[in-house]
Amino acid sequence: MKRISKGNLLILTAVFFFMALGITTEVSALEAVMVFQLAEAETTFWLWKFLGRLHPLAVHFPVSFLLLAALLELFTLKEFNHKLRPGINALVWTGAIGALVAVVLGLLLANIEEYGGELLDIHQWTGIITAVLGVLLLFLLGKIKNGTPKQAIKTFRIVLFITALGVSIAGHFGASLTHGEEYLTETLPWNESSYTPEDLNIDLVAFEEEGALSEQKQIELVGKVRAVLAHNCYKCHSDAKIKGELRLDSKAFTFAGGESGPVIIPGNADKSELVRRIKLPKDHKEAMPSKGKVLSDDEIALITFWVNKGAPWPDAAEEVSVFRVAELAPRRPNLPAQRKGLTQAIDIWVDEYFEKQKIAWKEPVDDKVYLRRIYLDIVGLQPSPEEYSAFINDSRPDKRAIWVSELLDRDDDYATHWLTFWNDALRNDYTGTGYITKGRYAITDWLYNSLRDNKPYDQFVKQLLNPDEKSKGFIEGIRWRGDVNASQVTEMQAAQNVGQVILGLNLKCASCHDSFISDWKLKEAYAFANIFSDSSLVVSRCDIPTGEKAGTKILWEELGEIDSTASRSKKLEQLAEYLVQPANGRLYRTIVNRIWKQMMGRGLVEPADEMDNVPWSQDLLDWLATDFEEDGYDLKQLIYKIAISKAYQQPAVGVESPLFLAEDDFVFEGAVIRRMTAEQFTDGVSQKIHPLFTEEEMKYDPNQLAVSEQSDIGFVRAALVANNGLLKALGRTNREVVMTSRDSQASLLQALELTNGEKLNNTLKEGAVKWKEKYEAGEIIVEEVYQQLLGRAPQEKEFNIAMAALGDQPEPEAIQDLFWAVLLLPEFQLIY
Repeated sequence: MKRISKGNLLILTAVFFFMALGITTEVSALEAVMVFQLAEAETTFWLWKFLGRLHPLAVHFPVSFLLLAALLELFTLKEFNHKLRPGINALVWTGAIGALVAVVLGLLLANIEEYGGELLDIHQWTGIITAVLGVLLLFLLGKIKNGTPKQAIKTFRIVLFITALGVSIAGHFGASLTHGEEYLTETLPWNESSYTPEDLNIDLVAFEEEGALSEQKQIELVGKVRAVLAHNCYKCHSDAKIKGELRLDSKAFTFAGGESGPVIIPGNADKSELVRRIKLPKDHKEAMPSKGKVLSDDEIALITFWVNKGAPWPDAAEEVSVFRVAELAPRRPNLPAQRKGLTQAIDIWVDEYFEKQKIAWKEPVDDKVYLRRIYLDIVGLQPSPEEYSAFINDSRPDKRAIWVSELLDRDDDYATHWLTFWNDALRNDYTGTGYITKGRYAITDWLYNSLRDNKPYDQFVKQLLNPDEKSKGFIEGIRWRGDVNASQVTEMQAAQNVGQVILGLNLKCASCHDSFISDWKLKEAYAFANIFSDSSLVVSRCDIPTGEKAGTKILWEELGEIDSTASRSKKLEQLAEYLVQPANGRLYRTIVNRIWKQMMGRGLVEPADEMDNVPWSQDLLDWLATDFEEDGYDLKQLIYKIAISKAYQQPAVGVESPLFLAEDDFVFEGAVIRRMTAEQFTDGVSQKIHPLFTEEEMKYDPNQLAVSEQSDIGFVRAALVANNGLLKALGRTNREVVMTSRDSQASLLQALELTNGEKLNNTLKEGAVKWKEKYEAGEIIVEEVYQQLLGRAPQEKEFNIAMAALGDQPEPEAIQDLFWAVLLLPEFQLIY
């Protein structure tokens, strides 16, 4: 007797479901197996192919109907026999039957077409489980109809919500099969790949001139080929998804070929199926890659050349990265000779860069622009009219350096401003998920003190990695309630967040599966996460346990060996010591790049969380990192050197789109025009018009600290209050995930909040009353508004328009309108 395949067994099970429901009694189990044995035959009957390909169409019915049923069920929680009940029942019946149909057609499709791999298995089983739950729903509906027992209603609702979740998961993995494993998550900022064909620096002339390739040249050549395959082909032809029985992620699989035979004929590109397909027009049904993508001419030429050269693939090449990997060790480049009167090292490096780019230095910004820039960048506040006047009239030749130093000495204002950046990066907040249930710990007091005291960065990192009670919140993460995806357990959160924030690398992909955007592997991510665990973790791939226990290793073994048998506290102590050592140049390149980005609007490397990307000046990045180490890891000294540089003082550059900042051909010309952060904007309102926040809203009070000197600015800073509608609209995140940069684009939500938001409106209204009492005359009020908010007198036209609206004795409503109009000017909202 012929053995029934897994696919036949699954389909047979689905047929039994149909029969159990009375949907069909005409197809016997044996006949069903015979049908699908025919479907597996070498020559497949056209009808089975046709029916199988109806699966994508059929699957949308259960997805939409069951999700809608679950949503509507929420409206019946108080009364089961709600007027919506007939509609919900109809949706459940249709969705459950649709799920069964989708399972049968899907299994038919999987047996006939060219799908395989773990994604298919996950998709199949989640689909089948959903269908089983659908049958259970129908059973429970029948039971409720015969007596409406409360327990049956409760069970029905639980199963319905689980079914809705199951159909969503099955749908996601189904989409992953057709669009690629990371079709959804690749759109997220932290998962974006900055790869372009130009990154490979494909120069075939060098290979052609050599004739017979040396082993080193063979390794170099196949490394470039593998990079092309990794970025363009792995999503359909790797262990996660095996389309057409073809895998291209290793030497053995690549040369084995697929269901139609070998795809590479070494020495003969013209007869190689792979070469033929990558040369087809992108709309051709056999073209590779699929989905309308196409390789560049250089990439096609590279693969063609490689095949014609005999497709060399030395065993040693398996160890060579297909992605760019930045050097780990520090590098101290020799400073070029001084020129053009430049004295700052930053400017000497930038001058060398400008020469290569044929860019001329511009005149530095004027005193007013510079003073406002350093105030906002260093302490997050704006100068007063008196400070503008004092700075402009300061005749000392080094006044800019002096004022920068004085700002950096305002310890509390500095700490409060930079608290915002580090709260975002370390996902520290005052309220939110986990704090009440002790599933999350705040580090605000430790963080504020560290910033105020200008704690050396190596000690700052050590105390985050090997924490005491005050600093443990970062690596403890958020202990989510309920079932948690394996990639979001607290140990893996720690690995991901330490990697992203401190080391500038993305482990999010590798915490679920081998990454497609870097060389990091699942086992490496788990080995790193194991350092943060009390007991050995079990590796899970795409949330499915493999049964394999994780090792315990630092990401770069050359930095040191972690004792896998040691306690968690000992492992953390070792990790902290290893990561902050000077040999870890990546750590210090990452932080200097972050500070540069905060002050310039664009990092030397972008995104700042992807430090393997190419910097626009490798020499400047390396020099800043080693100089930072020599300065004793002093963050204030780093900020000082950037702020007094001629590069920082160049006129700000506008960009048409933030996307330009992430492009590989970005050219640095000066700081980028930036929008003020939520905290800078609201502090500006509080400072210049009327306090937005009360002391009751303050969640952390630095004045409770036993320090000798305190800031006395007269209002509650936005960095010290919990998130609210206004701050959220202006860009503050919920801090449940690491966020090292915010979206600076204006949005509809911002426009609505600024024009109709209650918080801002009430503040401006109260401020208008106070200003009316203080200044009375419209002329004085107009003059003062412009001096306070914009640091200048109103132009004649501006003055006349404002006076026409206010009059000599303005009402508070008119003053409020003037506040609002000036606050919305780009001159106030942007940092030039």
